[in-house]
Amino acid sequence: MAKASSSASVAPIPLLKDELDIVIPTIRNLDFLEQWRPFFQSYHLIIVQDGDPSKIIKVPEGFDYELYNRNDINKILGPKASCISFKDSACRCFGYMVSKKKYIYTIDDDCFVAKDPTGKEINALEQHIKNLLSPSSPFFFNTLYDPYREGADFVRGYPFSLREGVPTAVSHGLWLNIPDYDAPTQLVKPLERNTRYVDAVMTIPKGTLFPMCGMNLAFDRELIGPAMYFGLMGDGQPIGRYDDMWAGWCTKVICDHLGLGVKTGLPYIWHSKASNPFVNLKKEYKGIYWQEELIPFFQSVALPKDCTSVQKCYLELSKQVKAKLGKVDDYFNKLADAMITWIEAWDELNPSAAAAAVKLSNGSSK
Repeated sequence: MAKASSSASVAPIPLLKDELDIVIPTIRNLDFLEQWRPFFQSYHLIIVQDGDPSKIIKVPEGFDYELYNRNDINKILGPKASCISFKDSACRCFGYMVSKKKYIYTIDDDCFVAKDPTGKEINALEQHIKNLLSPSSPFFFNTLYDPYREGADFVRGYPFSLREGVPTAVSHGLWLNIPDYDAPTQLVKPLERNTRYVDAVMTIPKGTLFPMCGMNLAFDRELIGPAMYFGLMGDGQPIGRYDDMWAGWCTKVICDHLGLGVKTGLPYIWHSKASNPFVNLKKEYKGIYWQEELIPFFQSVALPKDCTSVQKCYLELSKQVKAKLGKVDDYFNKLADAMITWIEAWDELNPSAAAAAVKLSNGSSK
């Protein structure tokens, strides 16, 4: 595992400096960090190197980081390393597992600083933190979107009993320029660009699924971290590019069950590079068919009342995946086993959090 230390930063002390890690999956030199330097330099980075572990990844001077390659993953997790995807950006979830911080922000290496309609550079990380630190309102939709934002409030008819809101577990950011499309849509609309900046954040209602994109995403690791498993994708697997979708569906079902919130909207980043639609089609082919089975499955999932921790919820979900989706394809039996392995590995690397989850499950904290 390679390490480097940051030089002194002249930037003001940022929000949650000692409570947040930035996780970046990559196969290339991280020159893109230069543009993010004013916003990221004060934070600790966890870089998960995909592909050839002998390749040297260069990180710009002045950043505080840990870099893990496949050899490191195998050494740290041993046989349980089988649950971490190879040659797919799903490898990023290893960074979530080894982090010791309360919050995680993850970003892809082809994403840059966007500008708002006034031309001001957007501090995406700051907006994510604001989202995570303000409550969510999943049980009743507020037509002015986020009621906790300055200049907004709950509208007439909104129940006062629900105005306190619930803790926010996930902040899902968006992207300007290259849209996050699937391969068929890419092929039909190769020149389309997202130029629409919507100045809004909203809570995704309880019972509603969404397509989670991992390129500009933040979450409360203590609240929902064990559910943020990006599945088995890439090398040796029959599917790719559904890693963040899988994590999003699992996470949303568990957030709904535990009474946690998921926000989407601001902040925007600038997505600079469209991936090859023909390569993407090969990766997504089975997923495009399978999602017609997956969505009804997640829409109908019911978790028992005794699932009072994220780990318990996730293990129960793995059982239901095997029982119901294993019939769709044997891949889902393998994925269900990997979900169990993921939780076992998470608890091994985070023993205090695992003990707290057991205590919560036993009702000791009430």
